[in-house]
Amino acid sequence: MKVLIIGGAGMIGEKLHSALAKSHSGKNPVTEVILHDRVEPRTAFIEDHGFQTRVLTGNFADQAEVRKLASLRPDVIFHLAAIVSGEAENDFQKGWDINGHGTWQLLEALRAEHVESGGTYVPRLVFTSSIAVFGPPYPEQIPDDFLCTPQTSYGAQKVVGELLVADYSRKGYLDGFSIRLPTICVRPGKPNLAASSFFSGIIREPLNGMDAVLPVPDTVRHWLASPRAAAGFLVHAMTLDTSLLENRLSLNLPGVSCTVAEQIEALRKLAGDDIVKHIKPGFDENIMRIVEGWPRDFSAERAKRLGFTAEEGFEEIIRTYMEDDLDIRT
Repeated sequence: MKVLIIGGAGMIGEKLHSALAKSHSGKNPVTEVILHDRVEPRTAFIEDHGFQTRVLTGNFADQAEVRKLASLRPDVIFHLAAIVSGEAENDFQKGWDINGHGTWQLLEALRAEHVESGGTYVPRLVFTSSIAVFGPPYPEQIPDDFLCTPQTSYGAQKVVGELLVADYSRKGYLDGFSIRLPTICVRPGKPNLAASSFFSGIIREPLNGMDAVLPVPDTVRHWLASPRAAAGFLVHAMTLDTSLLENRLSLNLPGVSCTVAEQIEALRKLAGDDIVKHIKPGFDENIMRIVEGWPRDFSAERAKRLGFTAEEGFEEIIRTYMEDDLDIRT
Protein backbone atom coordinates (compact mmCIF):
# COMPACT_ATOMS: atom_id res chain seq x y z
CA MET A 1 0.00 0.00 0.00
CA LYS A 2 1.35 3.40 -1.04
CA VAL A 3 0.65 6.30 1.37
CA LEU A 4 0.94 10.02 0.59
CA ILE A 5 1.17 12.54 3.45
CA ILE A 6 0.61 16.08 2.19
CA GLY A 7 2.07 18.35 4.84
CA GLY A 8 4.46 15.55 5.76
CA ALA A 9 7.19 17.82 7.15
CA GLY A 10 4.88 19.24 9.79
CA MET A 11 4.69 17.96 13.32
CA ILE A 12 1.60 15.79 12.78
CA GLY A 13 3.01 14.50 9.50
CA GLU A 14 6.17 13.38 11.27
CA LYS A 15 4.19 11.73 14.05
CA LEU A 16 2.02 9.94 11.50
CA HIS A 17 5.05 8.73 9.56
CA SER A 18 6.43 7.14 12.72
CA ALA A 19 3.05 5.71 13.73
CA LEU A 20 2.64 4.00 10.36
CA ALA A 21 5.65 1.86 11.22
CA LYS A 22 3.57 0.14 13.88
CA SER A 23 0.69 -0.54 11.52
CA HIS A 24 2.31 -1.44 8.20
CA SER A 25 1.97 -5.22 8.64
CA GLY A 26 -1.17 -7.24 8.02
CA LYS A 27 -3.26 -8.03 4.97
CA ASN A 28 -2.41 -4.81 3.13
CA PRO A 29 0.91 -3.55 4.53
CA VAL A 30 2.35 -0.11 3.94
CA THR A 31 5.13 -0.50 1.38
CA GLU A 32 5.89 3.14 0.61
CA VAL A 33 5.29 6.51 2.30
CA ILE A 34 5.64 9.74 0.35
CA LEU A 35 6.13 12.88 2.43
CA HIS A 36 5.27 16.10 0.59
CA ASP A 37 5.71 19.63 1.92
CA ARG A 38 7.25 23.02 1.14
CA VAL A 39 10.38 21.97 3.02
CA GLU A 40 12.05 18.68 3.81
CA PRO A 41 11.23 17.03 7.14
CA ARG A 42 13.83 16.68 9.83
CA THR A 43 16.22 13.87 8.92
CA ALA A 44 15.71 12.25 12.34
CA PHE A 45 12.27 11.14 11.23
CA ILE A 46 13.33 9.68 7.87
CA GLU A 47 14.61 6.36 9.07
CA ASP A 48 14.04 2.69 8.32
CA HIS A 49 10.49 1.81 9.31
CA GLY A 50 10.19 -1.34 7.24
CA PHE A 51 8.84 0.55 4.22
CA GLN A 52 10.34 2.91 1.65
CA THR A 53 10.10 6.64 2.37
CA ARG A 54 10.29 9.28 -0.35
CA VAL A 55 10.51 13.02 0.27
CA LEU A 56 9.05 15.48 -2.24
CA THR A 57 9.06 19.25 -1.91
CA GLY A 58 6.86 21.77 -3.69
CA ASN A 59 4.06 24.30 -3.43
CA PHE A 60 0.68 22.75 -2.68
CA ALA A 61 -1.00 25.82 -4.21
CA ASP A 62 0.63 25.06 -7.58
CA GLN A 63 -1.76 23.14 -9.84
CA ALA A 64 1.05 21.33 -11.64
CA GLU A 65 2.49 20.19 -8.30
CA VAL A 66 -0.84 18.77 -7.17
CA ARG A 67 -1.31 16.95 -10.48
CA LYS A 68 2.12 15.41 -10.04
CA LEU A 69 1.13 14.10 -6.61
CA ALA A 70 -2.14 12.67 -7.93
CA SER A 71 -0.32 10.96 -10.80
CA LEU A 72 1.55 8.85 -8.23
CA ARG A 73 -1.82 7.21 -7.50
CA PRO A 74 -1.32 6.59 -3.80
CA ASP A 75 -3.75 4.19 -2.15
CA VAL A 76 -4.15 6.42 0.90
CA ILE A 77 -3.80 10.22 1.04
CA PHE A 78 -3.58 12.18 4.26
CA HIS A 79 -4.33 15.84 3.53
CA LEU A 80 -2.65 17.70 6.41
CA ALA A 81 -1.47 20.77 4.50
CA ALA A 82 -2.95 24.03 5.77
CA ILE A 83 -2.31 27.64 6.60
CA VAL A 84 -2.95 27.72 10.35
CA SER A 85 -5.72 29.68 12.05
CA GLY A 86 -4.00 32.94 13.01
CA GLU A 87 -2.13 33.21 9.72
CA ALA A 88 -5.26 32.41 7.67
CA GLU A 89 -7.14 35.14 9.52
CA ASN A 90 -4.40 37.72 9.01
CA ASP A 91 -3.67 36.84 5.36
CA PHE A 92 -7.07 36.24 3.75
CA GLN A 93 -5.72 35.55 0.26
CA LYS A 94 -3.05 33.09 1.40
CA GLY A 95 -5.53 31.18 3.55
CA TRP A 96 -7.99 30.67 0.71
CA ASP A 97 -5.24 29.89 -1.82
CA ILE A 98 -3.96 26.99 0.29
CA ASN A 99 -6.86 25.84 2.47
CA GLY A 100 -9.60 26.45 -0.09
CA HIS A 101 -8.33 26.44 -3.65
CA GLY A 102 -5.47 24.05 -2.90
CA THR A 103 -7.86 21.42 -1.56
CA TRP A 104 -10.15 21.78 -4.57
CA GLN A 105 -7.17 21.40 -6.95
CA LEU A 106 -6.15 18.20 -5.18
CA LEU A 107 -9.61 16.69 -5.52
CA GLU A 108 -9.81 17.71 -9.18
CA ALA A 109 -6.44 16.05 -9.84
CA LEU A 110 -7.62 12.87 -8.13
CA ARG A 111 -10.83 12.95 -10.18
CA ALA A 112 -8.77 13.17 -13.37
CA GLU A 113 -6.78 10.09 -12.31
CA HIS A 114 -10.02 8.27 -11.52
CA VAL A 115 -11.40 9.01 -14.99
CA GLU A 116 -8.14 8.09 -16.71
CA SER A 117 -8.07 4.75 -14.88
CA GLY A 118 -11.53 3.90 -16.16
CA GLY A 119 -12.93 4.31 -12.68
CA THR A 120 -10.65 1.76 -11.01
CA TYR A 121 -8.55 4.29 -9.08
CA VAL A 122 -10.51 5.29 -5.95
CA PRO A 123 -8.08 6.32 -3.19
CA ARG A 124 -8.85 6.69 0.49
CA LEU A 125 -8.50 10.36 1.43
CA VAL A 126 -8.44 11.57 5.03
CA PHE A 127 -8.92 15.34 5.31
CA THR A 128 -7.84 16.93 8.59
CA SER A 129 -10.50 19.45 9.46
CA SER A 130 -10.86 21.38 12.71
CA ILE A 131 -13.20 22.25 15.54
CA ALA A 132 -12.95 25.80 14.15
CA VAL A 133 -15.81 24.84 11.78
CA PHE A 134 -18.16 25.61 14.69
CA GLY A 135 -19.25 28.94 16.09
CA PRO A 136 -21.27 30.27 19.04
CA PRO A 137 -23.69 30.18 20.65
CA TYR A 138 -22.73 26.77 21.99
CA PRO A 139 -24.51 24.26 24.18
CA GLU A 140 -22.63 23.09 27.27
CA GLN A 141 -21.39 20.08 25.27
CA ILE A 142 -21.50 19.98 21.48
CA PRO A 143 -23.32 16.95 20.06
CA ASP A 144 -22.38 15.24 16.81
CA ASP A 145 -25.18 16.93 14.85
CA PHE A 146 -24.30 20.53 15.80
CA LEU A 147 -24.36 23.05 12.93
CA CYS A 148 -21.23 24.47 11.32
CA THR A 149 -21.14 28.27 11.67
CA PRO A 150 -17.42 29.21 11.60
CA GLN A 151 -16.36 32.61 12.89
CA THR A 152 -12.92 32.68 11.23
CA SER A 153 -11.67 32.36 7.67
CA TYR A 154 -9.75 29.24 8.72
CA GLY A 155 -12.94 27.64 9.97
CA ALA A 156 -14.79 28.57 6.79
CA GLN A 157 -11.99 27.09 4.69
CA LYS A 158 -12.21 23.83 6.61
CA VAL A 159 -16.00 23.65 6.14
CA VAL A 160 -15.54 24.12 2.39
CA GLY A 161 -12.92 21.34 2.38
CA GLU A 162 -15.30 19.00 4.20
CA LEU A 163 -18.09 19.66 1.69
CA LEU A 164 -15.77 19.10 -1.26
CA VAL A 165 -14.46 15.81 0.14
CA ALA A 166 -18.01 14.63 0.78
CA ASP A 167 -19.20 15.53 -2.73
CA TYR A 168 -16.25 13.96 -4.55
CA SER A 169 -16.73 10.85 -2.38
CA ARG A 170 -20.46 10.76 -3.17
CA LYS A 171 -19.60 10.76 -6.87
CA GLY A 172 -17.21 7.84 -6.37
CA TYR A 173 -14.02 9.66 -7.38
CA LEU A 174 -12.47 8.86 -4.02
CA ASP A 175 -13.31 7.20 -0.71
CA GLY A 176 -12.85 10.08 1.68
CA PHE A 177 -14.00 11.67 4.90
CA SER A 178 -13.01 14.47 7.26
CA ILE A 179 -11.83 14.30 10.85
CA ARG A 180 -12.20 17.39 13.02
CA LEU A 181 -9.09 17.42 15.15
CA PRO A 182 -9.09 18.93 18.63
CA THR A 183 -6.35 21.48 19.23
CA ILE A 184 -3.18 19.40 19.35
CA CYS A 185 -1.22 19.92 22.56
CA VAL A 186 1.55 19.72 23.66
CA ARG A 187 3.24 20.39 20.31
CA PRO A 188 7.03 19.90 20.33
CA GLY A 189 9.49 22.38 18.87
CA LYS A 190 8.93 26.08 18.27
CA PRO A 191 5.60 27.98 18.40
CA ASN A 192 3.71 28.35 15.12
CA LEU A 193 1.35 31.10 13.93
CA ALA A 194 -1.83 29.34 15.09
CA ALA A 195 -3.95 31.36 17.51
CA SER A 196 -4.04 28.21 19.66
CA SER A 197 -0.26 27.96 19.89
CA PHE A 198 -0.19 29.20 23.49
CA PHE A 199 -2.03 26.09 24.73
CA SER A 200 1.17 24.19 23.99
CA GLY A 201 3.51 27.04 24.85
CA ILE A 202 2.41 27.39 28.47
CA ILE A 203 3.39 23.73 29.02
CA ARG A 204 6.30 23.24 26.61
CA GLU A 205 8.32 26.36 27.41
CA PRO A 206 8.21 26.02 31.23
CA LEU A 207 9.20 22.35 31.00
CA ASN A 208 12.18 23.47 28.94
CA GLY A 209 13.15 26.16 31.43
CA MET A 210 11.79 29.10 29.41
CA ASP A 211 9.14 31.72 30.04
CA ALA A 212 5.78 31.49 28.26
CA VAL A 213 3.19 34.19 27.66
CA LEU A 214 -0.44 33.44 28.48
CA PRO A 215 -2.51 35.74 26.22
CA VAL A 216 -5.97 34.82 27.58
CA PRO A 217 -7.60 34.54 31.01
CA ASP A 218 -7.10 31.20 32.74
CA THR A 219 -10.87 30.68 32.68
CA VAL A 220 -10.74 29.90 28.93
CA ARG A 221 -11.87 26.32 28.27
CA HIS A 222 -10.79 24.35 25.22
CA TRP A 223 -10.81 20.89 23.55
CA LEU A 224 -7.38 19.24 23.37
CA ALA A 225 -5.60 16.03 22.38
CA SER A 226 -1.94 15.04 22.16
CA PRO A 227 0.21 14.61 19.03
CA ARG A 228 0.30 10.89 19.83
CA ALA A 229 -3.50 10.79 19.80
CA ALA A 230 -3.57 12.75 16.51
CA ALA A 231 -1.34 10.18 14.83
CA GLY A 232 -3.54 7.44 16.23
CA PHE A 233 -6.65 9.11 14.80
CA LEU A 234 -5.09 9.20 11.35
CA VAL A 235 -3.85 5.62 11.38
CA HIS A 236 -7.30 4.43 12.48
CA ALA A 237 -8.94 6.53 9.75
CA MET A 238 -6.75 4.89 7.10
CA THR A 239 -8.75 1.66 7.10
CA LEU A 240 -12.11 2.70 8.56
CA ASP A 241 -15.13 1.31 6.72
CA THR A 242 -16.70 4.56 5.49
CA SER A 243 -20.09 2.92 5.03
CA LEU A 244 -20.35 3.07 8.82
CA LEU A 245 -20.48 6.87 8.55
CA GLU A 246 -23.86 6.62 6.81
CA ASN A 247 -23.08 9.49 4.40
CA ARG A 248 -22.20 11.93 7.22
CA LEU A 249 -18.57 12.19 6.24
CA SER A 250 -17.26 14.49 8.98
CA LEU A 251 -16.38 13.32 12.48
CA ASN A 252 -15.84 15.21 15.74
CA LEU A 253 -12.94 13.42 17.40
CA PRO A 254 -12.51 12.73 21.13
CA GLY A 255 -10.35 14.87 23.36
CA VAL A 256 -10.02 16.51 26.78
CA SER A 257 -12.08 19.55 27.78
CA CYS A 258 -10.26 21.69 30.34
CA THR A 259 -9.63 25.28 31.33
CA VAL A 260 -6.25 26.97 31.15
CA ALA A 261 -6.26 27.00 34.96
CA GLU A 262 -6.72 23.21 34.92
CA GLN A 263 -3.84 22.91 32.45
CA ILE A 264 -1.61 24.92 34.75
CA GLU A 265 -2.60 22.90 37.81
CA ALA A 266 -1.83 19.66 35.97
CA LEU A 267 1.61 21.08 35.13
CA ARG A 268 2.09 22.11 38.77
CA LYS A 269 1.21 18.60 39.95
CA LEU A 270 3.66 16.95 37.56
CA ALA A 271 6.53 19.47 37.57
CA GLY A 272 6.19 21.76 40.60
CA ASP A 273 5.72 25.45 41.40
CA ASP A 274 9.07 26.59 40.02
CA ILE A 275 8.12 25.36 36.54
CA VAL A 276 4.71 27.06 36.68
CA LYS A 277 6.36 30.39 37.57
CA HIS A 278 7.61 30.56 33.98
CA ILE A 279 4.04 31.31 32.80
CA LYS A 280 3.57 35.09 32.48
CA PRO A 281 0.24 36.81 31.73
CA GLY A 282 0.21 38.98 28.60
CA PHE A 283 -3.30 39.57 27.33
CA ASP A 284 -3.67 39.63 23.52
CA GLU A 285 -7.00 40.96 22.28
CA ASN A 286 -6.64 39.46 18.79
CA ILE A 287 -5.93 35.97 20.10
CA MET A 288 -8.74 36.23 22.62
CA ARG A 289 -11.17 37.31 19.90
CA ILE A 290 -10.34 34.20 17.85
CA VAL A 291 -10.23 31.73 20.73
CA GLU A 292 -13.46 32.85 22.39
CA GLY A 293 -15.32 31.84 19.23
CA TRP A 294 -14.08 28.24 19.44
CA PRO A 295 -16.01 25.33 21.00
CA ARG A 296 -15.07 24.00 24.41
CA ASP A 297 -16.44 20.49 24.82
CA PHE A 298 -17.77 17.67 22.62
CA SER A 299 -19.60 14.41 23.11
CA ALA A 300 -17.76 12.78 20.12
CA GLU A 301 -19.97 9.72 20.52
CA ARG A 302 -19.88 8.73 16.84
CA ALA A 303 -16.10 8.74 16.71
CA LYS A 304 -15.83 6.78 19.97
CA ARG A 305 -18.23 4.13 18.66
CA LEU A 306 -16.05 3.85 15.56
CA GLY A 307 -12.94 3.19 17.65
CA PHE A 308 -11.23 6.59 17.85
CA THR A 309 -9.56 7.16 21.24
CA ALA A 310 -7.73 10.01 23.01
CA GLU A 311 -6.45 10.89 26.47
CA GLU A 312 -8.77 10.92 29.47
CA GLY A 313 -7.27 13.97 31.22
CA PHE A 314 -4.77 16.78 30.74
CA GLU A 315 -2.17 15.24 33.04
CA GLU A 316 -2.03 12.35 30.58
CA ILE A 317 -1.44 14.80 27.73
CA ILE A 318 1.50 16.37 29.59
CA ARG A 319 2.96 12.94 30.38
CA THR A 320 2.72 12.05 26.69
CA TYR A 321 4.76 15.14 25.81
CA MET A 322 7.33 14.34 28.49
CA GLU A 323 7.69 10.77 27.21
CA ASP A 324 7.74 11.54 23.48
CA ASP A 325 9.09 15.04 22.92
CA LEU A 326 10.58 16.80 25.94
CA ASP A 327 14.10 16.59 24.48
CA ILE A 328 13.06 18.14 21.11
CA ARG A 329 14.05 21.82 21.04
CA THR A 330 13.81 22.79 17.37
